[in-house]
Amino acid sequence: RMWAYTVGFTVLPHVGGFLGWFLNRKEIPEWYEKLKKPSWCPSRRVFPVAWTMLYTGMGYASYLVWNDLGGCGSKAIVPLGLYGAQLVLNWAWPPLFFGARNLNMALIDILCLDVLAIGTWCSWYRINRVAALLLLPYLGWLAMATCLTIRIWRDNAERKSD
Repeated sequence: RMWAYTVGFTVLPHVGGFLGWFLNRKEIPEWYEKLKKPSWCPSRRVFPVAWTMLYTGMGYASYLVWNDLGGCGSKAIVPLGLYGAQLVLNWAWPPLFFGARNLNMALIDILCLDVLAIGTWCSWYRINRVAALLLLPYLGWLAMATCLTIRIWRDNAERKSD
């Protein structure tokens, strides 16, 4: 029975990630490719591979925290609440950036996401160090994604809210 929880928590982040990709996949070649991007911007092909690994790590980490806290009791409200909130902002970024083509809102979203993701890491570190370590690649990727969003926002002023 515990395997079902492990799988459920591990798969959950992929649901919103896949949905965001599916709904916005046509905007990538039509709009994203035309944006001015810095030379260090990763190739389009890197993103699905990176997000698959990152979502898997964070999902499994959330299971570890949930399990260590004994489920969704009062002790889990803050650590899993922060995780859930940052996951919602993570899932909101593609529709804002690609779907709505709103660079302003995408920037605000990712800056708030950064704060919640760091808060999640801080709260998880005290509960399960392995879970916190599993979040480190995600935090690193978010740092790069935030810098990339800032650069695209800055360098495409004419498209800030298409």
